[in-house]
Formats: sequence, C-alpha cells, structure tokens
Amino acid sequence: MTDARRKPYGVKGAPYAFLLPATILFVLFFALPIGYAIWLSLHKVQVKGLGLGAGARNEVWAGIGNYTDALTDSELVDGALRVAGYGAIVVPVMLGLALLFALMLDAQKVRLAPFTRLAIFLPYAIPGVVAALLWGFLYLPDVSPFYFVLGKLGLPQPDLLDGGPLYLALSNIAVWGGTGFNMIVIYTSLQAIPAEVLEAARLDGATPLQTALRIKIPMVAPSLVLTFFFSIIATLQVFSEPTTLKPLTNSVSTTWSPLMKVYRDAFNTGDIYAAAAEAVIIAAVTLVLSFGFLRAANSRTKQEEAR
Repeated sequence: MTDARRKPYGVKGAPYAFLLPATILFVLFFALPIGYAIWLSLHKVQVKGLGLGAGARNEVWAGIGNYTDALTDSELVDGALRVAGYGAIVVPVMLGLALLFALMLDAQKVRLAPFTRLAIFLPYAIPGVVAALLWGFLYLPDVSPFYFVLGKLGLPQPDLLDGGPLYLALSNIAVWGGTGFNMIVIYTSLQAIPAEVLEAARLDGATPLQTALRIKIPMVAPSLVLTFFFSIIATLQVFSEPTTLKPLTNSVSTTWSPLMKVYRDAFNTGDIYAAAAEAVIIAAVTLVLSFGFLRAANSRTKQEEAR
C-alpha cells in the first residue's frame, strides 16, 4: 500500500524543474551582479610609481575604506538631501492625485470612465527619458509655447530649470508619469469592495464623501501602502529625469542624485570600486527603509485588527 502511494521520481522532481529556469536567471542577473558589486566595493587599485608599465597598478584589499570615503563624501550626502526634498514633493502629490482620480472614477455617476482611465494611465506608458525630453523642451523659454503665451499676456515667465523651481519641474515629470499607475492599483482595490457594504452605507444615509472617507479609503489602505512603498523606492532611484534635463540647464550637476554620482564615478572618472561601494550603500538604505516601512505598516494593521 505504501509503495503504491509513492510518486515516481520524475513527478517529485517536476516542481524543481519548473523552478530551474527562474533560479538560473535569478543567479545570473541578480545574485551574481550583487555579489560582484560587493566584492568590488571591498577592493581598490594601488598605483606604484608613475603607474606605467606592467604591475604598476594592482588590485588590493581595501576593507571598509571605500564605504568610509563614500559616507563622508559631501557630494553623495548633498545628492541624498536633494532626493529627499524631491521625494517630499513627488510622493504625497502623486499618491494624493492617484487616490482622488480613483475615487472619482469609482463614483456611481461618471461619464466616459474607460476613456478617462486610459487618459490618466497613458503617461505611465511613455518611457521616462521621452517624458523628460518632452517636458524639458516645454520648460525652455525659447521654444516653450507656455512662455510664449505668458509673454503675450504680460505675465511673469519663471525659469523652471534654475534654482528652487527645478525641484518642481522634476517633480512634475514624475507625478505626470506615475499617477496613472498608482491610480489603476487603487481603482482596482476600490472595485473589489463588496457591493453590499456600499449599499448598506447608502441606506444609512451616508453621502458620497462620507462613504469615501469612512469606507472606501480605509478598505483600500493595503493598496495605499503598496503604492507608497513603490513610490519611495522609485524616488530613491531617481536618475533618468535629472540626467535627461542636464544638457538643458547648468543647475543639474553630474552628482545631483546619488545614482548620478555612482554613474559618474563608474563611467566618467573610472573609479568602479568607489562606485560599487556607493551603489551598495544606496541599495542597503533602500532595503532598510522599505522593510522598516512595511514592518511599521504591518504592525499598525495588526493593531487595528486586534481592536
């Protein structure tokens, strides 16, 4: 009886066979690059003499020296502060608009809902570099139709690519491109709310605003947490928008964001060891913030369920 219940070896090994391609891809394109970056971050080049001839440049163990240099590098710290200010604008505005649009589309009486959903989501389908180029030329006073209209109306023409307005210009690109994706995530959660719950609220005399504030928003809280989590990660990894706008203005340096500094050190100055250490630090900070936020959100959810 026991032998009859035993599964053939091929059947037992089938799950591992299905997992093998994904495992190979994970190791080749995720685990190995991370391991190599960590290995590079712990080494440096030692130059002997003038650095000419065979054996003049050797790779030696550096320990945590690259990490110490990166953490005390003012350019990296300043870039992190700039990204923090950029994120303080992008995340709340983008998620606020996404929630507002999702609630409006979820209303009982809304016209052209499919077209409106597509119109809001469409900017997300445009590559970030293309979006940054489009907005960059709209920001340039010499070619922007907005500046032409403002000039004809005799209104002020602010330079959005210089000084403080630069944060608003970069934030606008991120908000324009990311609101649609977050709206779709929240809207999908709103569609999953049981109809009887909304019907009960309506029978109790709740207005649409009260229903949104007291029922819909609390029930889509997990989706809000998810979109906030993704938005934080995207903000910490901002690269394409300031890099694309850099040729259009002198206000964007090669180290405007931490990832831009990593790129400069790796491919412009050729110091891949320092760049690897900086990349590992950015990854570690992202990991810590992400897991810390998720843990706090899960703890709050458990406390609310316990009540």
